[in-house]
Amino acid sequence: MAILAPLFGIFTSFILIYYLSSLNRSNFFLSLFFLCCNLIVLVYYGLHFSKNIFWEGVCFVHWLPLSYLLGPLLFFYVKTTIADNKKLKKWDWLHLIPAFLILCSTLPFTTLSFSEKMETAHRIVNITNDYRLPFFILDFEFILISRSIHVIIYSLLTYLYFKRVTQIRFQVNKSLPSNHKVLNKWFFILCFIQILIASNTLGNMVVVVYGHNFNVFGLSGDKLFSDEHFFGLNGIAFFAQNFFLFLFPKILYGNVSYIEKIETENLLDEIKSNLPKKSRPTIEIQDFEILLQAYLEKIPFVKKEFTLSQMSFDLKIPERFLSNYFNKVLDITFSEWRKDIRIEYVCQLIASEKHKNLTIEAISTIAGFASRSKFIEAFKERKGVTPSAFIRSLSKELVS
Repeated sequence: MAILAPLFGIFTSFILIYYLSSLNRSNFFLSLFFLCCNLIVLVYYGLHFSKNIFWEGVCFVHWLPLSYLLGPLLFFYVKTTIADNKKLKKWDWLHLIPAFLILCSTLPFTTLSFSEKMETAHRIVNITNDYRLPFFILDFEFILISRSIHVIIYSLLTYLYFKRVTQIRFQVNKSLPSNHKVLNKWFFILCFIQILIASNTLGNMVVVVYGHNFNVFGLSGDKLFSDEHFFGLNGIAFFAQNFFLFLFPKILYGNVSYIEKIETENLLDEIKSNLPKKSRPTIEIQDFEILLQAYLEKIPFVKKEFTLSQMSFDLKIPERFLSNYFNKVLDITFSEWRKDIRIEYVCQLIASEKHKNLTIEAISTIAGFASRSKFIEAFKERKGVTPSAFIRSLSKELVS
């Protein structure tokens, strides 16, 4: 029965990749992160619970680079979720260097015949617990210890990165996105579970690999990090991580952009509204422009955090297509295009005299701008005058 949890997690990961990866890049990294986590659980199962020499040979060493992908994938997921620009920079790929080094270091083992692998794995795991193997660059014992430290460091720095970006965004906009609380809880859960698993693994490896006994809060390391406690705690933690995903429907269904809360919306309606359809594989520019026109009639751009990711989700069109459309067809960035349509909406609002009882700040809020100053700046760039001057000039025209 224990094998069902990681198998279900792997199945869920592929479902996420199939349905959501084309909608925005952050979903892709989340899917890969969950896939790696559940593959690692399967590796533990094959090594320590299968009692099968074949699966011991398959699972031993080959999957070590996965442990060094967890941290970078978690960071990539958080970074692309909260960033306006979902593309990673070239130097972001440097995060994958440790995984590549581990891959190279393990070549002496991975190039052995499979019969030698099975014999070596069975001898170490079930008989000697002697993890000294002839590796390149880094030795096996160092890899087993450093993988946990690697995950702990990445988890801590990833959550601190999120808090720092949040702080900067608040200083600039004087407000936070409406989905901040949800993302804060979700990122904290992911990072905390990874730190818990990695800390437990680190303690177990120190006891098993080096044979060191130590005390933690007065408890013996031999007992606290025994194989029984180690597998039990990690199994529960990995299962909880898969389970928590289903408690965050907007995360599960890939819609992590700003969505204005509807007070009468119940959980079932929320899930239905976030349930993605398969994205359109191809679409002609003419067809897209017709679709876009119909979409804009619903005035989605007045939502404060209307993003390319949200637009991609709503239209079921990949971000890549939308980005190319704005940058190459319209020769304008999405951010500037969004300002343009918001300003035009404000002008229509003013012309319809619906502004009479509204302040400039209220108009800026209605149009989706983060602050009054940003609204005035964008309006003046496009119309050459401030909103107040534009309203006065329009009033004079109506009087005359």
